[in-house]
Amino acid sequence: MELLDVQNLKTYYTTLRGPVKAVDDVSFSIEKGEALGLAGESGCGKTTVALSILKILPLGGKILGGQIFFEGEDITKIHEKEFRNRIRWKGISIVFQGAMNALNPVYKVGDQIIEAILLHEKISKSGARKRTEKLLETVGLEPSRADHYPHEFSGGMRQRALIAMALACNTKLLIADEPGTALDVIVAAQVLKLLKELKEKLNLTLIMITHDLSIIAETCEKTAIMYAGKVAEYADTVSVFKQPLHPYTQGLMGAFPSIKTSKTRIASIPGVPPDLLDPPIGCRFHPRCKYCMEICRTKEPEVLEVDKGHFVSCHLIGKK
Repeated sequence: MELLDVQNLKTYYTTLRGPVKAVDDVSFSIEKGEALGLAGESGCGKTTVALSILKILPLGGKILGGQIFFEGEDITKIHEKEFRNRIRWKGISIVFQGAMNALNPVYKVGDQIIEAILLHEKISKSGARKRTEKLLETVGLEPSRADHYPHEFSGGMRQRALIAMALACNTKLLIADEPGTALDVIVAAQVLKLLKELKEKLNLTLIMITHDLSIIAETCEKTAIMYAGKVAEYADTVSVFKQPLHPYTQGLMGAFPSIKTSKTRIASIPGVPPDLLDPPIGCRFHPRCKYCMEICRTKEPEVLEVDKGHFVSCHLIGKK
């Protein structure tokens, strides 16, 4: 059963220079208990997709089209007060990147988690305290850490505390936005291992937002590759890694070193991502694509299902 189904989502930011087309006609779905990896270069719209799902877009951001179905209900049509009480935290929650900035430095960590519980559920403060201690234990922290301030936590501990807060109201869908950012390699690996364990233990549905393909390979059943506000390729993770079809996906894979094959020079994708205030006409990747054809410069490619559940947006695929 599909827990989340995003259809033709358009989210733009209003600026003095015009609309920034941060997310432009994006579609994907996740079944209950699955993990989806949302990958792509910085600025491709990954985080905006997450903020749209949670309806917490910054000033100037607005969903202008499409639908977001959560448990079969189009949550774009739900009023903010009802969404806050019924969906946010209880149904969908997020672990933001930059753990120190996401926690209030002047409140104890436990009090912040307790506040989230009391805001969304009818429960006594002592009951919320017990749940908080249990949550901290679940994510590998001592329950006594509830009485400590964020600055008394290491980076990895703060990230674990944020995961505990995201799980405070028994959420069904957890969005992890670059969970390893600003952490050293060992601590980041521990946080990712924790997310994977929690997914299995709690039957969580997970969206993993990252630019690191190795994280997706390790944790996700499905992968959506984003470029310039659009989904370039979307399929099960094995298919994307073994048979990448979009030139951009192939470029990302080529830029990713392997420990199994012989030493080869790591390939790079020439050029830079486009300005989403004025994206290229036709295929948005065509200025950087070595396979660019005339049609790529003038006509936007359709999303084609080349195999069951494997979607690609490329004129090159359409010619085959």
